Amino acid sequence: MEMLLNRYRNITVLVLVLVAQLFLLAYQVKSQKDIRLIRVWAVTGVIPLAKVVDAVRANTVGLLDYYADLLKAHGENKRMSFEIGKLKLENQFLRTELATAERAQALAIFQRRNPSRMVAARIIGTGTGGGAKVVYVDRGSNDGVGKGNAVITPEGIVGKITAAYPRAAQVILITDPSFAAGVISQKHRVHGTLKGQGHSTCQVDYIQNEEQVEVGEWFFTSGDDRVFPKGLPVGQIKIARSGKLFFREVFLVPSGLQRGLEDVLIVLEGAHQDIPATTEMQQSLHLLPPPPPEPKSTIEADRVIRGVLSTDADHLLEKYRRIGAAQGHAYGAGGVPNFNVNPDPPPAAAEKPPAEKPAEKPEP
Repeated sequence: MEMLLNRYRNITVLVLVLVAQLFLLAYQVKSQKDIRLIRVWAVTGVIPLAKVVDAVRANTVGLLDYYADLLKAHGENKRMSFEIGKLKLENQFLRTELATAERAQALAIFQRRNPSRMVAARIIGTGTGGGAKVVYVDRGSNDGVGKGNAVITPEGIVGKITAAYPRAAQVILITDPSFAAGVISQKHRVHGTLKGQGHSTCQVDYIQNEEQVEVGEWFFTSGDDRVFPKGLPVGQIKIARSGKLFFREVFLVPSGLQRGLEDVLIVLEGAHQDIPATTEMQQSLHLLPPPPPEPKSTIEADRVIRGVLSTDADHLLEKYRRIGAAQGHAYGAGGVPNFNVNPDPPPAAAEKPPAEKPAEKPEP
């Protein structure tokens, strides 16, 4: 049997295939379908695999697109961050230029209004000594700057030149412990000596305990030191108390250093000025003109309207003049007018129109 099957194996397979085909044809005819079963089976077997392949393709392509978009957004973010940083730098530069222009304009206005001859300078460096309050400016002996010249701002004094080089100069600030200048108070005219303390405040020394100074009072340069012209603002008193010995303890805040130092003025030829009045006296007070007096008569009313100020005698003279004019009298020609007559008679009453007569009836 086994030999028979091996001998007729191909014929057996062929017969089985033909029988299966006949069964399939019979099933297809019975089910009345035009689609071949082999195609149905093929499509049914391939669709799951196609779905898997399409899902993998879609996810892969979507991931690649998302990654590409992410790279593009990252590049745009870097570019915009660079642009924002650039705009911030430009904005800061413009702010600095505007502030510099405003300071330069303020210095120019102060320089024109001040009688002293000055030259503008800019701070270019600071000293390196321990505890020293020293800066360097970009003006030197080539610009007429010399040792001992005062350095100021519109807000107050800053220091003085201690060394002048051809293109630069060294300035010791008023907060330096070795600095000293003569000052005078604004309100009570008390003289003293300004000394640096090495920090933000300065001391006014040599003021007797009996002399009066107040917190908030201003000090100005007195011109006694022959360096600073008289009349420049120095600072406002922060502390004023009686000392243990003979002198009061007075400390002030220098006004010239409150806004920082960048641009200053160097006084080449100083001119003394008067100490300004106190702040209360400097404030302008707007007053209205006094109201005109109320008129007492028609004559005075006319004179007030014409803007002529008169006395009672003028009013009486005007009254007699009107009485004479009303009576046709000329003063000095003899005779006396009647002064009891009112020179301003009341206005005549308006005449009433005559009443209309009733219409006459015609005769029959």
